[in-house]
Amino acid sequence: MSTANITSTQPVVFLLMGIPGLEHLHIWISIPFCSAYTLALLGNCTLLFIIQADAALHEPMYLFLAMLAATDLVLSSTTLPKMLAIFWFRDQEINFYACLVQMFFLHSFSIMESAVLLAMAFDRYVAICKPLHYTKILTGSLITKIGTAAVTRAVALTTPLPFLLRRFHYCRGPVVAHCYCEHMAVVRLACGDTRFNNIYGIAVAIFIVVLDLLFVILSYIFILQAVLQLASQEARYKAFGTCVSHIGAILAFYTPVVISSVMHRVARRAAPHVHILFANFYLLFPPMINPIIYGVKTKQIRERVLRLFLRKDV
Repeated sequence: MSTANITSTQPVVFLLMGIPGLEHLHIWISIPFCSAYTLALLGNCTLLFIIQADAALHEPMYLFLAMLAATDLVLSSTTLPKMLAIFWFRDQEINFYACLVQMFFLHSFSIMESAVLLAMAFDRYVAICKPLHYTKILTGSLITKIGTAAVTRAVALTTPLPFLLRRFHYCRGPVVAHCYCEHMAVVRLACGDTRFNNIYGIAVAIFIVVLDLLFVILSYIFILQAVLQLASQEARYKAFGTCVSHIGAILAFYTPVVISSVMHRVARRAAPHVHILFANFYLLFPPMINPIIYGVKTKQIRERVLRLFLRKDV
């Protein structure tokens, strides 16, 4: 097959529609989107700075929190700048290969975030159920291995997606009905048999959500059993209080995923912008809310944030 024939059916650029049906409201929609992105950048950069600068926070719990903050930064920065360019400047064009790169980072860092939340559940399990062995179990070496495993799993599961999409011809036009290069939104433009892409995408999503969430729930079942065995109510409250921030982060990440999944199956005839808004909420909400949750509920983080800004005021 000639090169000319390949390039004629594989677009040089895709056109991202933004939010179909709400194009006239893009400027107004950009206000909460920009605000959320700004909060995500400020909050996560502040967390990373505080954890890196304070040697007392170089403990497993805070190292996992730093991983979560870094993941949230990349996850939001992968999509939000281009979204805002669409909303503000109608800059809808995205190079075909740039689209595949965006898709790779988007999906791989979503998988990484799920893995980091699972690692944080393991950290809380060890801290509460095996407190005497905490430092022996969660060594620097193990934390490095957990981080490496999270990255390796995400890359291994996401790498096939761009290669699978490169083999298709795109005869249904270059217009992607989304704000970013989401896998299934691009697949809908492809000609030929896309069943493997559909099955692979669904299988990876189910594998990640079900497996990770199952182990998180199991961790908290063991944590709850250990907490209920503590003698005093004050000790129970203190032990479970260390988990509140993590539970908040889990709810912030998985609740939009579950709602979006249910919406796709229950409300199939809903307007496209409803599904896209839920998908955007999933990308925007966790990176914005996680630093707030940990800043408010974690005493050590809260004290250092206050100290940082009070020192600047002085």
